[in-house]
Amino acid sequence: MDGIVTEVAVGVKRGSDELLSGSVLSSPNSNMSNMVVTANGNDNKKFKGEDKMDGAPSRVLHIRKLPGEVTETEVIALGLPFGKVTNILMLKGKNQAFLELATEEAAITMVNYYSAVTPHLRNQPIYIQYSNHKELKTDNTLNQRAQAVLQAVTAVQTANTPLSGTTVSESAVTPAQSPVLRIIIDNMYYPVTLDVLHQIFSKFGAVLKIITFTKNNQFQALLQYGDPVNAQQAKLALDGQNIYNACCTLRIDFSKLVNLNVKYNNDKSRDYTRPDLPSGDGQPALDPAIAAAFAKETSLLAVPGALSPLAIPNAAAAAAAAAAGRVGMPGVSAGGNTVLLVSNLNEEMVTPQSLFTLFGVYGDVQRVKILYNKKDSALIQMADGNQSQLAMNHLNGQKMYGKIIRVTLSKHQTVQLPREGLDDQGLTKDFGNSPLHRFKKPGSKNFQNIFPPSATLHLSNIPPSVAEEDLRTLFANTGGTVKAFKFFQDHKMALLQMATVEEAIQALIDLHNYNLGENHHLRVSFSKSTI
Repeated sequence: MDGIVTEVAVGVKRGSDELLSGSVLSSPNSNMSNMVVTANGNDNKKFKGEDKMDGAPSRVLHIRKLPGEVTETEVIALGLPFGKVTNILMLKGKNQAFLELATEEAAITMVNYYSAVTPHLRNQPIYIQYSNHKELKTDNTLNQRAQAVLQAVTAVQTANTPLSGTTVSESAVTPAQSPVLRIIIDNMYYPVTLDVLHQIFSKFGAVLKIITFTKNNQFQALLQYGDPVNAQQAKLALDGQNIYNACCTLRIDFSKLVNLNVKYNNDKSRDYTRPDLPSGDGQPALDPAIAAAFAKETSLLAVPGALSPLAIPNAAAAAAAAAAGRVGMPGVSAGGNTVLLVSNLNEEMVTPQSLFTLFGVYGDVQRVKILYNKKDSALIQMADGNQSQLAMNHLNGQKMYGKIIRVTLSKHQTVQLPREGLDDQGLTKDFGNSPLHRFKKPGSKNFQNIFPPSATLHLSNIPPSVAEEDLRTLFANTGGTVKAFKFFQDHKMALLQMATVEEAIQALIDLHNYNLGENHHLRVSFSKSTI
C-alpha cells in the first residue's frame, strides 16, 4: 500500500530540451539571459530520447505530464514540504510547469524524495527533473495569476520553518489564526491512530496536545501547536492529502478554540507537555466547555491559497506514515459488522443485482439476501466493516425505486446461502467472485472517488464511437431527465447530470457495466462536481 507512500519510482531526469513560450529564463550561459525560448511540438520525443541523469542540480525544477486542469496551487504544493517556493511558471498548453525553490538544497531534497515516491496530481503520475536553468525569470504580465497564487501561499509559508523549526514572528502571518486544528478523516478504510497524527503533524512544528473522538460517525481530532504559524503551514500542506493510498483523507480547518484541556494521556488523547497525566479509562477526554464550543464551530475559511483536495503524496506525511509503520495491508479486514439490514425497499422492483450495483459504489458486496417472508427488507454483506459503515452513511435515507430506504447494521455476522438444492426464488445471491467489484485492487483510484449520491454522474470507459446524443438517449431511457452533459478532453469520460438524485441512483443501477460495444462496459459513479 502507498498513498502518502507510493510505490512506483519516478524518472527524475534532466531534460536537454525544456520548451517554453512567452517567458525569459536566465541560465549560466550569458547568451540565454535575454532569449525567449519558443515551444514546438516535439518536446515529448526529445525528452524520451535525450534525458540525462548526470545533469547538475538546479533550484529550478521542470515538471512534465501535468493534467489539463491542474492549478498553480497544486503545483506549488509539490514543493512546499521541502522549503520555500520562490517562483512558478505554468505552461498550460504543454502540460508543463517550472518551479523555483529558494535553495538548491531544497530542490535536491525534493528530487531525491520524488525519485522514490511518484508524485500524482489528480490521479495522474507526473515527472520532475532538474532544469538546465539556474533561475526562473518570468514576465509578470504573462504570469500574473501564477504570481498572485504564489504570493498568497508565501504569505503563510515563511522560509523553511517546517523543516528548520525556527520560530517566525506572529506578524509574518495575518490575520492571526488559532494554533488548534480541527481534523476530520474521510474514507477511513484503515485505522488512524493518535500516534500517526502526531508523526505527520510534528513535521510542521511542536505538537502540544491531541484529542481524538468520533462525531457523526466520523473520526475527528483536535490538535494544538505551540504557534499558530505552524498550524497554518500544516493546514496548507496537508489539507486534502491521503494518509494511506487513496483513503484516509485529511480535511483540516482552524478551530475556534485556542487551547485544549486534556485530562488523560491514552490512545484517545495526549498532552505532550504533561507526561504525568493519568491514563484514565481510555475514553476521549473532551472537556464539557470544549465539547460545547466544538458543537457550535462552523467550518472556517481557509487561508489564502489553501490547497484543494490533492492526490499527491506529501513528504512530511510520507515519512511519518513510513516511520510509524502504519501502512494499511490490502485484504486485511477492518473491524466492525460487515452485514447491513436494508428496509422499506420497493419489493415489486428490487433484486439482488440492483442492490449489489448500488451498494457496490461504497464497497465490495459479497452476498445479498432479500428476506423470504419480508420482501421489502434485505441483508447485504460487505467485504469489511469500514465498507458497511460507508454504505450506511451514504445510502440511509436515499430514494430507490420511489421509496426512502433505511440502512442499519445487522446483528448477523454473515449472510447464509440457501441449502444445496433449495430453490429460494433467486432471493439470495453470492457476488464473492464478481468481476464488477470496484475496490478489489489494492490502491485502486476508486477509493478516492467515493462520494454521496448526487444528481451528477461520472461516466468512464466510453468508446470513441459513442457520441453525446447516444449517452443522453441511453440515460433518458432510464425514466429520468438529462439536464446537462460534458465530455472530458479525451472523450473517454464524461459528466452527466440528471434532474434529481433519485433519477441518478436509478440510472446508475440500470447502466453501470452497460455494454456500449467495442468491448467497452460503461462505468458509472456519483460525482462531487456539477456541470
